[in-house]
Amino acid sequence: MYSGYSHNILVAVVTVLLLPVSVLAQTGNQPLQEKSLTITRTAQPPVIDGILDDAVWQQLPGISDFHQVNPVDQGTPTQESIFYITYDDDYFYLGARLYDSNPEAITSRVMIQGQSLRFDDNVHLILDTFNNDRTGFRFITNPNAIRDDGVFESPTSYNIDWSGIWLVESSIDDQGWTTEMAIPFTTLNFDPEADTWGINFEREIARNNERIAWSSFNRAIDPSTSGQVVGLEGLEQGLGLDIVPSLTVGQARDRNSNTTEDNVEPSLDVFYKFTPNLTGVLTLNTDFSATEVDDRQVNLTRFNLFFPEKRDFFLQDSEIFSFGSGGNNGIPFYSRRIGLDASTGQPVDIDVGGKLAGRVGDTSLGALLVQQEDRIGASDDPLFVGRVTQNVLTESRVGAIFTQGNPNGLADNSVAGVDFNYRNTRFADNYTLTGDIWYQQSDTDGLEGDDKAYSAAIDLATEGNGFSGELDYNYIGAEYNPALGFANRRGVDQINGRATYRHYPEDHPLLWYYYAHLDISRTDRLDNGQLQSEALNLRYMSLNSHAGDRIYAEVFREKEGLVADFAIRPGVVIPAGEYAFTSHAFGLQTANQRSLSPDIGFTIGDFYTGEQREVDFGLDWQPGPRFSGEFSYVYTDIDLPQGEFVSRLVRMRSTFSFTPEWSWINLLQYDNGSDSVGLNSRLHWDPRAGEDFYLVVNYNFDADGVFNGLNTRQSEIVLKYSRNFRF
Repeated sequence: MYSGYSHNILVAVVTVLLLPVSVLAQTGNQPLQEKSLTITRTAQPPVIDGILDDAVWQQLPGISDFHQVNPVDQGTPTQESIFYITYDDDYFYLGARLYDSNPEAITSRVMIQGQSLRFDDNVHLILDTFNNDRTGFRFITNPNAIRDDGVFESPTSYNIDWSGIWLVESSIDDQGWTTEMAIPFTTLNFDPEADTWGINFEREIARNNERIAWSSFNRAIDPSTSGQVVGLEGLEQGLGLDIVPSLTVGQARDRNSNTTEDNVEPSLDVFYKFTPNLTGVLTLNTDFSATEVDDRQVNLTRFNLFFPEKRDFFLQDSEIFSFGSGGNNGIPFYSRRIGLDASTGQPVDIDVGGKLAGRVGDTSLGALLVQQEDRIGASDDPLFVGRVTQNVLTESRVGAIFTQGNPNGLADNSVAGVDFNYRNTRFADNYTLTGDIWYQQSDTDGLEGDDKAYSAAIDLATEGNGFSGELDYNYIGAEYNPALGFANRRGVDQINGRATYRHYPEDHPLLWYYYAHLDISRTDRLDNGQLQSEALNLRYMSLNSHAGDRIYAEVFREKEGLVADFAIRPGVVIPAGEYAFTSHAFGLQTANQRSLSPDIGFTIGDFYTGEQREVDFGLDWQPGPRFSGEFSYVYTDIDLPQGEFVSRLVRMRSTFSFTPEWSWINLLQYDNGSDSVGLNSRLHWDPRAGEDFYLVVNYNFDADGVFNGLNTRQSEIVLKYSRNFRF
């Protein structure tokens, strides 16, 4: 009966998805009125000190025709903003005067380079250097002159992990605040023969939860909504050569085996632009010991968890290698397979690696070749990934991928796949339509059978008032084995659907928008057609205030088919069979721009043959720009006829910002599943963009019970220094 109920819900999702298509298609598109600017070269560049007192700024026309994006789309901004742009042989310059009627209320709490500025007052510069309405660079800063940046992989996909070398200074005065940016042309990829780029500007006023933009469409600010800047002539990128040496010195101790290992590791990264938009990278003896550690997760399922990539070598140009629609099951290339031991999770040095990535016309190319250090039980063959995509139509692309090698085994493995992504950001009225199909096949020595995987998806979305919907289908063969990818379920087919509704009431004193969604999914086994998992999640209430607070309530209906006994915890085994259970969740999330921001959520209901109770509590505290603290506690009480257990996950993070160049971050994590406490302490000195010094201390303790009798398992101390020399 539950399957029938779920089927009816799925039909409803499809109806919601297709109804706007038929209705909106009759209304026609509302094209964006593209803006244009003319830029002039300056013979006297400004001094980048955050003060707009240079003669060049006084001589330039100001850009002031801005409008609100949030809370009122196309509304009048509450504060005036004036931007200026110019360039010379080496830099693209931005100056901005951000007026504020109450300068003392300016929010500027972040003082660590690279941290998100989402909840600070800030300004954005978007440069679509190929003027293709698809990709671009984003540069963000706040009144503390913190650098935050990223790249648009597409209008709807933004990679926050890209990091560029650029200069910025800001200052607060009695009129508001000002900022100056200087972006080296050597940081950007572009066509020197083209004189026109896409460009956009954005400002956020944190206390009002207000976003303003120069050019936007349907509350979106991205390369596809950008205007144009004309007049960029005589641009050069220099030699296009970056040499980045680094030195790592460390000591690691394992108290269980009573061993100590000293480590002195020089490494070298070399970047060379073969063309303005095609870059080669060579890395030698790469060490990842100073990489930020993962946040722990509690897993109450039978399937592997997905962790994001955090290593710079793999993050650079990662958008080139992305495949399909971005789901987590059936990924042909998952870079965390490289440089990490699958059994221990410990880093594995890369002896040598090479990467070629970039664009040639409308074609994107990516090739990765890596040789890991020799290990027992793993192949010493090099690992290879090749990716090519071709832009087609206005915003779409078609591509292929090939991987070769097995980073954690001896059996030879390869995967080949093709994909097509359709995107139309002007589909009808204020809607974006995307569609995605892909097919893959793996080849593994010793494995015979169904080794294919394929998927199809459609998504109709809007950030404005109205319905959105998405639907996708995935087929993952039982012997599909992406050794360099990720697949947490094999031998299944899956269908997922979502319907959402969002409404912005006009002139409501408290409510910014109301949001509701319905998610459904079903996964069936291919061998016998029986159910593996089914889930329904209805968030029937999400009230979002102008200040950024949220109150929500939702219901979960789940069904699990166990073909074998499931040991959810040692000594707690759920017998094979089919189970259906329902739970309810509700909570409050407060705005992060407040100095004290608590969140709390509750989940109660059934769980397999028993009951579950969960409390998720978080608290962010930032009394000023130099210190912030985060605390989270997830308490899960599971009561089953087969046994009772409690899961606890504690995370505490403290951040000290002595100056924008000096920061100290500490992360303490505890979970009673592993009965261990992990401490990661990172002191970071960033004297200038492209130069970094790290002092990292890691401790892993045994925890008998809840912090009773801590005993050190492993400890590590690492010093790492790197410097980018750009020519």
